[in-house]
Amino acid sequence: MLRFALGLAAVIALPVAAFAQANPILGTWTRDTGASKINFAPCGGAICGTISWLKDTSGKAKVGQRVFTGLKETAPGKYSGTAIDPEDGKEYSGSITVDGNSMSGGGCALGGLICKNVTYRRGG
Repeated sequence: MLRFALGLAAVIALPVAAFAQANPILGTWTRDTGASKINFAPCGGAICGTISWLKDTSGKAKVGQRVFTGLKETAPGKYSGTAIDPEDGKEYSGSITVDGNSMSGGGCALGGLICKNVTYRRGG
């Protein structure tokens, strides 16, 4: 009976551990400037990034606003989806790369003529 219970616990824990390892983007990330924090979590069949904290609330960006949507892992630690500029609401083709506790992300418009990239560190 004990062997069965331990085996069952291991089988249940495997998908949870695999999900966490397969999605290193999940959690809270702080922008390199310290101006904002983004929380990445599953949404539908993808991952979304939502502003969870802002240092300066005088702009158009708001806590609770989604700034990354439809993110799907395209390779280990690499994600593609849509980036949304919180100041003007414009959407861009976006990508994110996670490397340990560092993440860089951004998006491009006009076929890659205008691009913006930002860097984040894990934690919040």
